[in-house]
Amino acid sequence: MTDCRICGDEICPPERARLVPLCLWCGEEAAQAERKSWCVVQEYGKGNYQFVTSTAAFTTLKQTNQKEIRT
Repeated sequence: MTDCRICGDEICPPERARLVPLCLWCGEEAAQAERKSWCVVQEYGKGNYQFVTSTAAFTTLKQTNQKEIRT
């Protein structure tokens, strides 16, 4: 059996150990932390959604505000 690399508990089911070396609890916490770093915005009122990285978030979010005058 394989153990979780964070908490050391046994990974069940064994098939999961081949894909992800984390138990269900640690895997869920890692996934939630990853999802918190995502930012998806709408380009304009009825536009497409776009993924925004943390480095470009301030500029992109400022540009997507419809009520603010762009300079």
